[in-house]
Amino acid sequence: MSTDAEEIIDSDQIEIQEEEERVSNLGEQALWILIHTVLAIGCWIVMMLAITMMKLESVPVVITLALSLIVPLIVGNIVTRFKQNEMASYTWLIGLIWFLIICLWILDMPTGPNQCYHCDASQKLYLTFLSPTEDSGLIDGEGRLIGTWPTVALIGYGIGSSLALKKKK
Repeated sequence: MSTDAEEIIDSDQIEIQEEEERVSNLGEQALWILIHTVLAIGCWIVMMLAITMMKLESVPVVITLALSLIVPLIVGNIVTRFKQNEMASYTWLIGLIWFLIICLWILDMPTGPNQCYHCDASQKLYLTFLSPTEDSGLIDGEGRLIGTWPTVALIGYGIGSSLALKKKK
């Protein structure tokens, strides 16, 4: 009976030590999230510059959205294969936080002629971020560039990273 109790106490102590190690590494974890976020946004910016430099007359919104997901997904997968780091898969949270901040900014904007006149909240958000054919006119029509595509890039990087993480035994 005492051996069972000792094993339980030993396993509890091991779990406590592992938790203390994780907490003591918060600064390092924050730094890795920052590094992976910069990599995700950096590869997205390079992709956007490549699209711009090709001087195509018009690139469909859906193609840019797909590339904003696929290119960071591939980069995140490659980076995480070389440097196994659990923090890489959390970049989607940064993307979500960014998107929510931009959504609040859009919802707080006044409407008027040429700027989503008589739009309700859902129309403002849909026309600014998601509509492939129309635009709300808010933030000079750059809602996808500022809100949607960087968010999708961060989510794609997180998905690619989580696919590349090796399973722990």
